[in-house]
Amino acid sequence: MSFWAAIVLIVAIVSIAQVMRAKQNASAGYATDEDGNPIRLDRGDEDRMRAEIAELKERIHVLERIATDDRQSVGLAEEIEKLRDRREV
Repeated sequence: MSFWAAIVLIVAIVSIAQVMRAKQNASAGYATDEDGNPIRLDRGDEDRMRAEIAELKERIHVLERIATDDRQSVGLAEEIEKLRDRREV
C-alpha cells in the first residue's frame, strides 16, 4: 500500500467514525455545542429551536421576495415595512 493510499484510508475511517457518532448522538436526542461535544436537549429547548427555525424561514421568504420582485415603483424600505406588517397579522 502506498503512502497516499494509507493517508486516504485513514481520512476515510475517521470521517466515517465521525458521521456514525453524530448519527448515534442525534438518534439519542443529543445535539452538539460549538466544540462538537454532545449536549442533551430537553423538550423546551427543542420547541424553542423549532420556533426559531420557523421564524428564520419566514425571514428568508421575505428576503427572497424582496430580491426577486421587480416592482420599481415602491422603495425598498416601504416594501420591507409592508412585508413586516403582513407577517405580524
